[in-house]
Order: sequence, then C-alpha cells, then structure tokens
Amino acid sequence: MASLDATVDLLHLFGDPTRVRLLALLARQALTVAELTAITDLAQSRVSTHLGRLKEAGLVRDRRAGASTVYALNEGAIPADARELWALVERTVDDAVLDADRARCDALVRARSAGWPDAVAGEMERHYSPGRTWEAVARAFVGLMTLGDVLDAGAGDGAIAELLAPRARRITCLDRNARMAAAARTRLARAHNVDVVRGDVTAIPAADAAFDQVLLLNVLTSVETPAAALAEVARVLRPGGQLVLVTLDAHTHTAVTAAYGHVHAGFRPAALRRMLARAGLAVERCAVTSRERRQPHFQVITAFAQKPGGGAR
Repeated sequence: MASLDATVDLLHLFGDPTRVRLLALLARQALTVAELTAITDLAQSRVSTHLGRLKEAGLVRDRRAGASTVYALNEGAIPADARELWALVERTVDDAVLDADRARCDALVRARSAGWPDAVAGEMERHYSPGRTWEAVARAFVGLMTLGDVLDAGAGDGAIAELLAPRARRITCLDRNARMAAAARTRLARAHNVDVVRGDVTAIPAADAAFDQVLLLNVLTSVETPAAALAEVARVLRPGGQLVLVTLDAHTHTAVTAAYGHVHAGFRPAALRRMLARAGLAVERCAVTSRERRQPHFQVITAFAQKPGGGAR
C-alpha cells in the first residue's frame, strides 16, 4: 500500500495533460523527441522536460539509436501502482486530442519507410532537415538584394545590419539603449559601411530624405508614440523610399510582453495601415503573415510602405 505522499506524487504525475499525451503515444510506438515534437506540435524543450519526469518515475525508458534517443513505454518495468493508474487512464480516457495525436503518429510511422520527402510533403516548413533553416534561407535571399542607404531603426545589437551590410551602400543602426549600441559597434567593427548611432525613433538624428530604405523590425510595440515614429520614418525616407515594418498583431498577453519592454499590446492591421497612411506613406501590404507555434501563439504583422514620389522602384 502506497503512502499518502507517494499517492499524491503519482496523481500529480498523471495530472498533466502533456505527460498523458506522451504516454499514450509511447504506449503505441517508440519515438524520438523530434518525432514527439512533430506529432504533438509542442516545443522540444517542453517535450524533453516531461520525458525526463516520466523516465525518472520509471514509466518510460530510452535508448540511443545513432545520433537520436528513442523513447518507449517501460512496459513490464513500470512500478505496480503507476501501472494500475496508467491502465485506468488508458482504458477510460476518450479525447479528441489523443485521437489526433494517434493519427499523426500512425502517419509518421507509415512515412518512415517511404523516406523524408514523402514524410514532409505538404508541410515542409514545419520540419527540420540538415542545413535547411530559416537563417540559411534568409542569407540566401539577401544575396538577391541591392540596397542603398539603409536606416535600421531600433537596430539592437546589429544582427540584421551584419546580415545586410554586404548588400547595402551604407547602413545606419539606430538604438536608444547604450549597451545595445555598444554591442552593435563591437559586432560591426569590421563593416566599413555601417554607422551606429544612439537615438530614439521618434526623433531620428538624420536629415530629411536621408535614406532609401528604413527597417522597423519588432520595435513599434516598445515606442510610446508609434504615430510619431512613423512620421519620423516618413520624414527621413527619400521619395520612392521603402519602409519594411514587422510588429505583433493585437493580443491580450501583456504579462508576457511587458518583460520585453513592450508598452503596446500589438496593433490591428487595419489600425496600423491607417497610421502609416496618416504619416504620408503609401501602404503596399499590411497583414498578419505568421503565427508562432509556441504558446501563447503570437501573430506577426508584416507591412511594406513607400514614400510617394521618385518613380517606381
């Protein structure tokens, strides 16, 4: 007979839906962390944490298979009290999430024998393969660009400027944070066509019509007066110059974003479009373009706008 503390610990172990999902899958098929992540659409770190807890409790076992670790239900070695509780859960729980997991698991197992291309056809963006990352794709596409004088407004430590510098005539990195500006100077010390300037996007220290392109990437939610920032962007753009803007769609998760210095809970695309127009910019596109896979599933807006005049580019 188990003690009260042991019983409570066991109930807590089975009280997490993610652990039940993983057990249900591993009772069906031995799987790697990558496969469990693909099936459940959960973050790899979350899957690994719960697998560690289940292994510690003796419910799952693991083994090396080449460069991967394969997990499976511990079958006959599961402690008796845990085995009884798991049998009860497995017998009585009927849930759509578990059914969907099983269906994806079966599809994944069938695809194993067909090879990687057949396994991911139709959803390649969800799956990793060696060397095929978003960073690699971004670096490839940068090679197609020819940029003029660029302002990276809210440049942080210069990571984007480092990527774009070989394709630009000149880049100015603007950031109000002293440590970020110092880090950017260190990162870009060998880039002779990059300047790092401390300043605020609502009062850009540059002459009118100084730039061909302005980047405003993940900055607007941290600006007290977004309309003032957009007016400044319009001022420093040359006629025909282009703005690329990335920001969050409106959301209710301010407790999460406040830790990152956000003072606005995102923007609705229609409201952002109006702000851009009021700043004197012609909006080419302003829409939600992606949704983050990890909770709370922030949605991201991408906007492209142009300062009228100067002819088409």
